Amino acid sequence: MNILIAAAENDALPDGKVGGIGDVIRDVPPALAAAGHSVHVLTPGYQAFSKATGAKHVTNLQVRFRGAQETVSIFKVQAMNPHQNVTLWVVEHPLFAAGGVGKIYSEDPPNRPFATDASKFALFSAAVATSVISNIFGSIEVLHLHDWHSAMVAMLRAFDPLYKSLQPIHTVYTIHNLSLQGVRPLAGDLSSLQSWFPDLQYDPVQLNDPRAPHCINPMRIGIKLSDKVHAVSPSYAKEIQLASNLEQGYFGGEGLELDLQSAAAEGRLHGILNGCEYPEQSLKTLPIFELLSSCESELLKWIANKPQVESAALVAISRITQLMRTLDSTVNSQSILVTSVGRITEQKILLLQQRMASGESAIDQLLTVLGHSGLFIMTGSGDHELEQFLTRVAARHKNFIFLKGYSDRISDLLYDNGDLFLMPSSFEPCGISQMLAMRRGQPCLVHSVGGLKDTVINNKNGFCFNGNSLQIQAKNMILCFEQALHTKQNNAKKWQAIARAAANSRFPWSEVAADYLRLLYSK
Repeated sequence: MNILIAAAENDALPDGKVGGIGDVIRDVPPALAAAGHSVHVLTPGYQAFSKATGAKHVTNLQVRFRGAQETVSIFKVQAMNPHQNVTLWVVEHPLFAAGGVGKIYSEDPPNRPFATDASKFALFSAAVATSVISNIFGSIEVLHLHDWHSAMVAMLRAFDPLYKSLQPIHTVYTIHNLSLQGVRPLAGDLSSLQSWFPDLQYDPVQLNDPRAPHCINPMRIGIKLSDKVHAVSPSYAKEIQLASNLEQGYFGGEGLELDLQSAAAEGRLHGILNGCEYPEQSLKTLPIFELLSSCESELLKWIANKPQVESAALVAISRITQLMRTLDSTVNSQSILVTSVGRITEQKILLLQQRMASGESAIDQLLTVLGHSGLFIMTGSGDHELEQFLTRVAARHKNFIFLKGYSDRISDLLYDNGDLFLMPSSFEPCGISQMLAMRRGQPCLVHSVGGLKDTVINNKNGFCFNGNSLQIQAKNMILCFEQALHTKQNNAKKWQAIARAAANSRFPWSEVAADYLRLLYSK
């Protein structure tokens, strides 16, 4: 089978990842290739990937866009870890670097959400469709589109006569995060459907946003116009068929639940859990002093790369220095290191922000429960207001360090050395952080939703909480945290059994690939 995967990210390339989609696009192709298939992966080049060592220009294509012919360039590029029968490609155009060279996503003002990205991914979708009908990759049997960034390929396939030859190709659409849908106006804006494809004759009922009928919704396009629809965990596939109820802390189908219910009824919607790599490796555990020293060194590198020192960095450096001075009196054999690695977004932080009966936020109360018995280190970046919220929390609590930023070095340190990984996501399509923590033998404390529900079993390989409102979820999170602390401090045998079960939990990509072939790629 000859398969083309189109996506915005690919962590097989240097700096090709922003979120979990990059991990999937890195790991799925080798698993499919190992099953005997030929896999091509196409992403935008962002005016960076095509300049990497080993990149080879293959051809130029003329793509119809904004009423003109745009020239896009196709390159073959080298993976950091090449695999037989997996070929990586990038397509280049100046628009793909509209947010900056090498920058995958742009930051638009609140009054024009997705404007820059929607335009560049509309051109990317047209380039994908043109490259397929131009036979760049040979005869494609399966076209696999990922998230809203490539969804407009399905629209062109359905409505543009130029791409009619795509219709017999089996087309699959994967939902990585339903909350990001790329909604833009149908007309009246430079970043709109009419601007991108002015001659397109289409059925607006298939394309528009249910909550804003004057807008195009690329996520909805992928769901309605693809042969198979894939959600990245079985539980998430069920959750997104239900209506959102934010008062109950339930995000559901984000306005697209009726389309997803229809896809399920038609046998097109499948939930398949993402996988994880399990390389031969030994844990690199460090004494707490060395761990803090390593975090400090990495933090200083981040500071050196910016013209001004941010408040988050100042608070973190101050807290690390203070802890290292008083280490003997603040850390003992019963101490627990709580860790968290992830994007700082409402999805990840909302429950920690909840105001409790005491008047404190949930994370303040959690840190009070932790007290002198441990330390909580969190790393990540994202929403500025949420970063500031965490910075203020760190300034109030001696047992909390917030490292604003991301590096593999810091992440590996926390995965390897943590005792308990905290992941209280309000929703979680799949999640990779919990799998990475578990494979290092670190139990996770999670909100039992989506992929977290499918990977973490309460009191077996981790700790889980739930609840039918934000307040109850936050309260149950703290109660679950208290129970986990009690187990760690008072029942070593049970804690070790949970840690071993976490380390022995397996979610191999080979099984994911088999499910892709059976459920998604079969007609």
